[in-house]
Amino acid sequence: MLELTPDNSNQSGKLTATDRRNARLWQLAPWVELLAVTVSPPLALFLAYLITGATSPALLVLGALSLPFSLIAALLIAIVTILFRRRWHQKLRDRLASDGITADEVGYFIPELTSGERRVLREMEKRQPLLADAYSETLALRLNATRLTASARRDLLEVERRINRARYLNAPDTAVLIEELSRDRNRLEALKQEGASRRAEAEARLQMIEAASSRGASWAETNYMLRRLDEGRKHVPLGLESFRAEQELREQAESELRKELSP
Repeated sequence: MLELTPDNSNQSGKLTATDRRNARLWQLAPWVELLAVTVSPPLALFLAYLITGATSPALLVLGALSLPFSLIAALLIAIVTILFRRRWHQKLRDRLASDGITADEVGYFIPELTSGERRVLREMEKRQPLLADAYSETLALRLNATRLTASARRDLLEVERRINRARYLNAPDTAVLIEELSRDRNRLEALKQEGASRRAEAEARLQMIEAASSRGASWAETNYMLRRLDEGRKHVPLGLESFRAEQELREQAESELRKELSP
């Protein structure tokens, strides 16, 4: 089975061309293996039957009988491949999130989005690409805040366990250890609260973008018409302005001509 891993040469957490290629290969791998393993044994027996000049009908019978067994084997291999693919994607997401998730990387974090976020993002990408970009950027902020909060919560639980163990120790440096762990606990508490606050802000922005998207084309057309009306009040049409300038020049020329002809 093909084993692909994230590009370890790039430790910065940025998405590379190798990551994109491996992601496409992992996406196709279960289907390719399912088709290949299902068809290969019956097809090989059928070709052997043809090569022998149809003198061995048992090969044809074996080919037909092998189809359900090869299908079961293909399904098992496909399930194993999907499990390996899930593990690879998890490692890739952890590496990408190590230096912050960007809007371009949101597509690799689809499993971490809610069903509503996936639906809204899919609809915006089809109908409103500009809003979809803003929505992806805000989703990246929400994912970063969620991961920050979850990481702080895990570390906080670990610190709490260490504090509880330290309290049962009778070593002379126990008080110093508890004091240091208490400072770590306070720092993690502040970090968790900051992550929760950032997540709330990102979710509020997501709601605002969804509200703008729900207005649809009619809202955009209304705004466009209002802007055109305002511009019409402020600016005279070019054709009318040219006609007025030409009329003024003609009147000035006729006035000067009458002055010259007058005695």
